Parts: sequence; C-alpha cells; structure tokens
Amino acid sequence: MIFPFSEASPVRFPGPQPAACDVVVVGGGVIGVMTAWFLAERGLRVVVCEKGRIAGEQSSRNWGWIRQQGRDPGELPIMMESLRIWKSLAQELGAGLGFAQTGVLYLANSEKDTKGFEEWLPHAKTHDLDSRMRSRAEVAGMLGTAAGWQGALYTASDARAEPSVAVPMLAAGAAARGATIVEACAVRALDIMGGRVAGVVTEQGRIACDQVVVAGGAWSRLFLGKHGVRIPQLSVLSTVAATDPMAEVFPGAAADNDFAFRRRADGGYTIAPGSGHDFFVGRDACASLRSYLPVLKKDYRSTRFRGMAPNGFPDAWSTPRQWSADEVTPFERMRVLNPAPDHARLRRVQAAFGAAFPALGVPKLRAAWAGMIDTMPDIVPVVDQAGVPGLTIATGMSGHGFGIGPGIGRVVADLVVGNHPGHDLSRFRLSRFSDGSKLVMGTAL
Repeated sequence: MIFPFSEASPVRFPGPQPAACDVVVVGGGVIGVMTAWFLAERGLRVVVCEKGRIAGEQSSRNWGWIRQQGRDPGELPIMMESLRIWKSLAQELGAGLGFAQTGVLYLANSEKDTKGFEEWLPHAKTHDLDSRMRSRAEVAGMLGTAAGWQGALYTASDARAEPSVAVPMLAAGAAARGATIVEACAVRALDIMGGRVAGVVTEQGRIACDQVVVAGGAWSRLFLGKHGVRIPQLSVLSTVAATDPMAEVFPGAAADNDFAFRRRADGGYTIAPGSGHDFFVGRDACASLRSYLPVLKKDYRSTRFRGMAPNGFPDAWSTPRQWSADEVTPFERMRVLNPAPDHARLRRVQAAFGAAFPALGVPKLRAAWAGMIDTMPDIVPVVDQAGVPGLTIATGMSGHGFGIGPGIGRVVADLVVGNHPGHDLSRFRLSRFSDGSKLVMGTAL
C-alpha cells in the first residue's frame, strides 16, 4: 500500500498484549516504532501500543522526505545520524522502503528566499554537509526549466522513501528484534504509584512497566494533560496528493513557496502546498495563543484558519480532558485521525506544477489526503524525560518526523536505558516553555 492507512485497514500487528514488560511506547508512528526497534536491540522487553494502525496518522501521510537540508541547528546532528541509519535500514530491509538518495532542492522565488537559504548555509558547513547554492541556470539544467526561480539550495545526499510502506516495514523489523506491537489498543492512562510510572492501563487491561515513552503525535498533549504534564503542542492540517504516473522531471524532492513535489516509487509524484496549511481553533489553541504569537507574526500568511476543531479531534471543544481509566476514552472514539484534504489548495498546487512544467501539464491525481502535524511554538520538538519519573516524551516533530525518526528513536532508547544520548538535547527540553528562558524560534527552513 502506498497511500495512508485508515481505521478500515487490516490489523497486521495484533499482539497479544503482555501483562508486564520493561517499556511501553504509546504511539505507533515512526518515532514510536524506531524507539521500540532500538530498545529491543538493547535487550529490553518493549511493547508498542497503537490506538489505530501502525503509521495510520502523520507517519503515512507526510511527504516522504528524508531531509538534512534546512534543519534547525539543534536537529541537524541527529538528522545526519538518522540518514546514516536510513542507509543501514535500506541495506537490511531492501528496496521496498523506497529509500533513495536523490537530493532535495529548495527553490527561490525571490531574493528574500535566496538570502534565507544563504543564511542557513553556515550550519551545513559546520557539520560538513554537502548543501550548496545553485544558480538559475543550474536549476534549469536540473529540472529542465527555471520557471522564474532565481536559484536554489541543494543537498545531493538528502533522500526519500515511501512512508506508508516504510514505517510498517520498520515495525516488522522491530517485532523481529523482540518488540511486541499491538494495534487497535489505546493506552487510556499512565498507572502511577509512589509518584512514578508503574505501568499503563490500556483498553485491554494493565501492563506493568517501569518506563513509558509517549510518542503520540497530535494526541500527545491530550494524553499528557490528563496527568498534569503541560505541553504547548498544537496541530496543523497539511494536505497532500499523489499523481498518476508521469515523466520524471527530477528524481528527488523539491519545493518553492507555491508547491512541493517528491518522486514516488510508483512513477508519480507526491505533491503538496509549498508552505500553506490549515488550522482549526480549539480549546488548547486558545489557551496557547500567547505562546504561538511569535510564529504567527513570522509566518501568518501561510496559515488559513478553518473555524472550530471538528468533534473527536484532540483539540475539539467537546473532547474531554479528563476521564477514568475504566471508561472509553477519546483515543478509542477516534482510532485514526483522518481529516479531509483541502481540495482548493490542491487545485492551486496542480496549477502551479503545470505552469512550472508545461511539457507535462496539470497533473492528474490518483489520491488525496490530509494529516495533522504536531507542532510546537518554536517549531522544535520536545525530547525529554519530564513530568513524572519513568516518563519520556518524544513529540512535536513539527512536520520533520519521518526523516529524523530513526535518529530520534535511537536517542530516546538511550535516554530510557540511562545511556548518554550522544547529542546535546537542551534545545528539546520541555522546561524551555516554563523556566523563564527566552524562547528561540527554530531556524529550520
């Protein structure tokens, strides 16, 4: 399958749920799956509980980019490690991942774009990354057209993969290493005894454990909030589509301000708005308005406000914030967060693609979908042990999770077992939102 999963998709990982383990991972996206992979490699008994389907939400709905280019400086070393892991995964699991190092292009529509790309380049140089500026003529040579672009930022070593194929393959690899994966199994609550984690309560019963990793994507804030762990995470809707097979204009991934595209293994392209997304207003959004003012001021034109969050969404006004562990929870009521795509945006994307590549014309769509991207006020994730002893949080990937997933999984696994994570994680601490320090906006492009 090369399109996102839904609640109707078959269960491939039925468990069963054990009575006890060392670590429970809440969430079966790429972060949770790769955390389980590395925990199992370290000999721990790990259980992944996914309320819906593995990769059912954003991990099968993203663009499929494996991108070092444009990363926040705090993320870049982990992302470079992640690319190395992706290479080893492709060697082990084979071509089915869709992994290919075909490069990423950021196309400049204006001098302002070019300046922003050039200002990011020193971060690449610090880490000996192969990012380079490309001239208008060089872009025309790479794409067969300049289409009005002034130039581009290009990283040849960046890669792509097929999200809805790759993440379930990674889950199967984690299971082969000894991890237990249970789909259609919502974690209702942490079980806390003596002030620390003693297990979780799922819809199937209790699992005793000493450590829990919350990698719940768009649902993390809701789950953590029940236990008094406050995290200013919100979600934005991103619309994506897959085209029919068509001639290749570029084997990798590229984006400008109007549209983005990535070559697919099925011969088509994944296309999406270059910078636009939609936002539903909910209770958490109102509570977090002050925290998000800096990012709104910086990039408000790319956000379209869509009214109230629909019923059942994590941030909906009607979604309960507290519940008992012996009752049906919001996680069971909405197994897979499957928002409707913004077809008006897609029509503009199709038109922009056709205008840029007139020889191909307006692409025909095979499928369209949307996903909810978990984001933070500074566009930087939270990767931290905070709130309750025995709890590790890995969320708020801000649209960057698929590519960096293997690296974050390795980092989180070492945090859980008490090893040094190998990177400075101070940029990702949860306390940055409450300790009085000045919030530094992410410099990711």
